[in-house]
Amino acid sequence: MQEVTLYTDGACKGNPGIGGWGAFLQFGIHSKELYGGEASTTNNRMELTAVIQGLAALKRPCIVHIYTDSQYVKNGMQEWIHNWKNRGWKTAAKQPVKNVELWQALDKEVNKHQVQWHWVKGHAGNIGNEKADQLANRGVESLAQQQIQALQTDIIDHENNP
Repeated sequence: MQEVTLYTDGACKGNPGIGGWGAFLQFGIHSKELYGGEASTTNNRMELTAVIQGLAALKRPCIVHIYTDSQYVKNGMQEWIHNWKNRGWKTAAKQPVKNVELWQALDKEVNKHQVQWHWVKGHAGNIGNEKADQLANRGVESLAQQQIQALQTDIIDHENNP
């Protein structure tokens, strides 16, 4: 099985607010950059989405070393998810698990691979984490640009057709 290193990060301008996710994959001498965003989301949703999208980009089962600065994602996958599943996706307090559809999607992707989880401190100089952070912010910026362009188009359309 091929070994892949996956660095992931999420970003949110406001929480909730406009958000972005980034995934930086390295395998041998190759690398791949992925990013995207959502108009109204939370940082936790973007952290989860980054890992889901990074794993979904793999075309075959791999040994994957996932590096995240999100304790929420790491602890969720290593400590909490087994009990959530046993309780029908409920917390210990019998409340629905937040972001359940993302946790389920992540669980599905993780089960295709041999995954090892690693936590890294964010904004502390780890090159892969810094790259994932840049990609997450690029996701925010690209979405913000799309929203500005859509607004400008609406204004022009309104001016041409009052």
